[in-house]
Amino acid sequence: MHDLPLLINISIALAAAFVGGLFARRVKLPAIVGYLLAGIAIGPFTPGFVGDTDTISQLAELGVIFLMFGVGLHFSFSDLWKVRKIAVPGAILQMILGTLAGYVLSQLWGWSSSAGITMGLGISIASTVVLLRGLMDNNLLNTPHGRVAVGWLVLEDLATVLILILMPALAPQSGAFALSSLGLTLLKAGAFVVLMFLVGKRFIPWLLDRMAHTRSRELFILAILVITLATALGASEIFSVSLALGAFVAGAIVSESPLSHQVGADVLPFREAFAVLFFVSVGMLVNPIFLVQHLGQVFVLTLVVVLGKILINLLIGFLIPGQAKTFMVVAAGLSQIGEFTFIVGQAGLMLGLLDRNQYSLILAAALLSITVNPWMFKLIPKAEQLLKGIPWIWKRLDRHAVPETSDDKPGINPVVLVGYGRVGGHLLSVLRSMDIPVKVIEADVELVEMLNNENIPVLYGDAANSEVLTHAHLEHAKALVVSVPEEAATELIVSAAHDTNPNLPIIARAATEEGIHRLTELGASFVVHPELEGGLEMVRHTLLELGLPRREVDEYAEQVRTKRYEAMNEYSSAQPLVRNILRAIGEIEISWIEVPDDSPLVGHTLAESDLRGKTGASVVALVRDQKLNANPKSSTMFQAGDRIGIIGDTAQIFAVEAFLLSGE
Repeated sequence: MHDLPLLINISIALAAAFVGGLFARRVKLPAIVGYLLAGIAIGPFTPGFVGDTDTISQLAELGVIFLMFGVGLHFSFSDLWKVRKIAVPGAILQMILGTLAGYVLSQLWGWSSSAGITMGLGISIASTVVLLRGLMDNNLLNTPHGRVAVGWLVLEDLATVLILILMPALAPQSGAFALSSLGLTLLKAGAFVVLMFLVGKRFIPWLLDRMAHTRSRELFILAILVITLATALGASEIFSVSLALGAFVAGAIVSESPLSHQVGADVLPFREAFAVLFFVSVGMLVNPIFLVQHLGQVFVLTLVVVLGKILINLLIGFLIPGQAKTFMVVAAGLSQIGEFTFIVGQAGLMLGLLDRNQYSLILAAALLSITVNPWMFKLIPKAEQLLKGIPWIWKRLDRHAVPETSDDKPGINPVVLVGYGRVGGHLLSVLRSMDIPVKVIEADVELVEMLNNENIPVLYGDAANSEVLTHAHLEHAKALVVSVPEEAATELIVSAAHDTNPNLPIIARAATEEGIHRLTELGASFVVHPELEGGLEMVRHTLLELGLPRREVDEYAEQVRTKRYEAMNEYSSAQPLVRNILRAIGEIEISWIEVPDDSPLVGHTLAESDLRGKTGASVVALVRDQKLNANPKSSTMFQAGDRIGIIGDTAQIFAVEAFLLSGE
């Protein structure tokens, strides 16, 4: 039998994490709780299988690298700027007060100053993963309050990077703090950042663009991994700064590339897998026996993290003008600590700022704070009612400063089109001609460049990966049209889109008749089978050329559609209505005709033109300046460029067209 310690440790760690994560989600807790419990289960302090701590810790370093790369990739100064008036001073004050609270508690326990500062910094930073999950579960993510909370945390993420830069210099140097070491650390970090933004900002996007043009997904993914790992290792080995800083800067530079959304999608599996190992490795450091022996300290520290941070954030609401609910959402969402606390704690452990028992206390508080965090959101309505009952507090807390959260204008929500092929291209042309805003998602980089040159909003990436699809902001879209020919990809897109916005109209393309049923079950509003539609049109035109009445031909076509699309209940129930309309209309057609500039109709009213008396057709609508006038009055005067809706048979329609040109 082969001796494969690395493979065995990875397999056991991932299997334990899977079981723990599944259990956590079943009891409606964040999966992180399950990963930490999995680490405790296979750690050296519990019976049964004991994982190799050193091996899993080295793999966990990759988790830190990919986590920080993701932070840099999604870091946005523009998002932070929109909520700057509340998020920037609020986050700074909260971190200062949170660090101070942790430091004071540590001194009461007799810890060293360095350990106290490290713990204070650790508990002042909330978990991005837990916050986003809480906001999404409570439908707060896309509200002004949720956006302030996210901006607040963005600043904390940035502060985490600075903390990791400074921590090596804060480590004991011959028993004293070395100011020269701090200056050297900042100088090296500054040199690294300047070099990356001068050289890397040009080279990295260029390299990704070249890899995209190779049309090789493997090379593109390899390029991302090489950029991420090489930058992190280079920062550590050459500039003596943390791997985390190198990964963050790499992500921030890649975010400037138009391909950043696809980069985020491709790196997501690596980030998630190694992040799981990171959380497992953190759990392996927890000594349950020590925690049982120090339950009092665990309870007090958890109270400081949960209730202490809630009180701090509400107190900040008295100092910064804003809406009361905004500070309540921030207080609830940030009343926990998670992955960045673990990163700071591990750095403190390696630098000798913390011992294992102190780190175990912090981890236990993190575990408990994450566990109770979902209930903090449930308490917001009750807290709001309670504070409203104390007028002087509510008046001070709720000063109605509406945060600047979005530059989007109402009424311009786009139709999202996935796939710019022949079908998608035709639809895009039609929608643009009608001045309907469209956003395209396309995986062919050359088509993306062409659309960019035409100033058409476009995202580069594989929409079957939900990470790319989220950047289309489907919660604000008018409709989603999926025109990609691959049915498996269409099913993934429709499923992810329906989960994101259950009320979004989704028009999807099916490659098979079985696909019609599957796409409907996954949430598609309408499914089109191109081969069926093409065949029906050929049959329809053939029967019309053979002289069969139009209404019988159209009724036959609709009956075929009803049978084939029977999975679509809403569409099927509409078929009798469609057939009744067809019977009523018979040979009558409705057409839209534009009034030419030189038409003799220009300057005359509908009554003066007497179109119905001269042609037999009736004017039933008029569109002018993109406004519809249904059933225009007889006094309506025609203008050049008007589009008039005419109802009549074929001969009458031709008569109207002739009259518009010649007046005869």
